[in-house]
Amino acid sequence: MGMAQNYLIQIMLHLIFGVAGRGSWWELIRPELRLIFSLALFFFNLLALAVVLYVAGLVVVGVKRTLLADAFIVSLLGTVLSTVFFMFIPYGLIALFLSVFVWLFIIKRLYGTGWLSAIAVGILTL
Repeated sequence: MGMAQNYLIQIMLHLIFGVAGRGSWWELIRPELRLIFSLALFFFNLLALAVVLYVAGLVVVGVKRTLLADAFIVSLLGTVLSTVFFMFIPYGLIALFLSVFVWLFIIKRLYGTGWLSAIAVGILTL
């Protein structure tokens, strides 16, 4: 078994069973691999969110106006802009409201729907 597989198994065991005395699971990742791990986790989460947004769009908006590419763009733009808001706006509540508004606006524009349908897609995505 390779070193990468050993690290992956340690992380999985830590997450599943809460292995005591080992610190956080982040400490199990070697420092030189943390950036790669973070990027892989980001893209995995982005893809998972895009699939959920796509399915929610199919349910609310319909097959004709919902594309997987649009769901991926919504996922990417929403994630990046929300991160920027929370990084640079010192008031968390304002950043939260702005983030929710931007998510709904992006869904509204890319799916070509109204505000209520955008809210329904957002709720189904949760």
